[in-house]
Amino acid sequence: MIKSQKAHGRPKPSGPVAGTNAVDRFFRVSQRQSTFGREVRGGLATFFTMAYILVLNPIILGSAKDKYGETLDAVQLTTATALVAAVMTVIMGVGGNLPLALAAGLGLNAVVGFQVAPLMSWDDAMGLIVLEGLLICVLVVTGLREAVMHAIPRPLKQAIGVGIGLFIAFIGFVDAGFVSRIPDAANTTVPVQLGGIGTLTGWPILVFCLGVLLTMGLLARRVKGAILISIVTMTIVAIVINSLTDVKSWGLTTPEWPDKVVDTPDFGLLGDFSLFGAFNEPGIGVITVVLLVFTLVLSDFFDTMGTVVGISAEAGLLDEDGKVPNLGRVLFIDGAAAVAGGAASSSSATSYIESAAGVGEGARTGFANLVTGGLFALALLFTPLLTIVPLQAAAPALVAVGFLMMTQVKQIDWDRYEIAIPAFLTIAVMPFTYSVTNGIGAGFLAYVVIKAALGKAREVHWLLWGASALFLVYFAIDPIEQALGVK
Repeated sequence: MIKSQKAHGRPKPSGPVAGTNAVDRFFRVSQRQSTFGREVRGGLATFFTMAYILVLNPIILGSAKDKYGETLDAVQLTTATALVAAVMTVIMGVGGNLPLALAAGLGLNAVVGFQVAPLMSWDDAMGLIVLEGLLICVLVVTGLREAVMHAIPRPLKQAIGVGIGLFIAFIGFVDAGFVSRIPDAANTTVPVQLGGIGTLTGWPILVFCLGVLLTMGLLARRVKGAILISIVTMTIVAIVINSLTDVKSWGLTTPEWPDKVVDTPDFGLLGDFSLFGAFNEPGIGVITVVLLVFTLVLSDFFDTMGTVVGISAEAGLLDEDGKVPNLGRVLFIDGAAAVAGGAASSSSATSYIESAAGVGEGARTGFANLVTGGLFALALLFTPLLTIVPLQAAAPALVAVGFLMMTQVKQIDWDRYEIAIPAFLTIAVMPFTYSVTNGIGAGFLAYVVIKAALGKAREVHWLLWGASALFLVYFAIDPIEQALGVK
């Protein structure tokens, strides 16, 4: 939020503050009214809230087959996922100086695994990811990506932050099993329900509920390290419960001490991609490949935009015009992360909204990324040890941060419908469609249409018109493909 630091009980920096040492001055820790302790806690919180990707990404990509029936090795995928996350998170911290961690993007990896790979070989599919990242870097170098972000009205940026807050809170509820999808066989129009059968059952759900209560209680008492304390405490509780009871399933991660603490990393997937191989795949037209790249670019472009704005706003780092510091470098690094993800065959890497957990712990600079990136690097060797945190222990952090980001809603002028309606759609569509990109698209389209309807079309920046036109194509991609005969 723009005034989030005030909401967290800390005043927003009013001017330059001399650093106590070279590291402090480089990362502007004191200038941003932070401390190294807060940065370390924030980096730890972000890692533990993101660590699930070390399990989830190999599951998603490893369960998919390419056109020729080939699958990717799970151990190699884990290594590639950890390596890219470690390197790009550190680069973002040093180059962008934002507490913004990066890793394989959820949603994008599903597109790669279940939409792109079935049409071609794995190396060709990863080549498209590299191509997508290079195109995004070009957009950054030309200034187009940064210009689009500056063209967004400040209330829409605030709405993006609120929408992300609700989205990650929903992710927390779903990941913990507190909310689940009602099976289609139930013949009901209600999409989700409480627990797995309409009621809360099992020890894992209890761990989550206690974690939410503990986190909220600590936040209310302004306890330093509230989120991290909750994650660690509930992980210990989960380990004890798992050792004393017969829990059928904790989901992706079981809280038990591993048989071996250290494992050997396997870098076999690194460099296994073909940049333009997809264009030569038999049975696939050039138009299909272009549309696939377009979908990947658009999703990555606006998903990152929403995340960067939301995290920066929550950290109180936006300037008076609502601009993100070091935006050009931040966006270029994010584009480079997509290239790195494709080159390592771990799918496109992107900025993570879970970084909000670190911001909630007080992180305000890229120093926190050194901690998060360092832990991802350790995960190359200590994956069995660092992935014992069950989702039920980490998910309460997402719910708590969702609350913190939700407080930005008070900054929006709800009496002006030309702003309120697009803001509402932005906020609502994100959690309801499980996509940051969809929420931004809905808000953009509503904003330009309403402005035009009110005779204020000239007030809309031409880049917003262009972005809205692209979103119109994005939402109508299926009939367009049918019209072009590619479906």
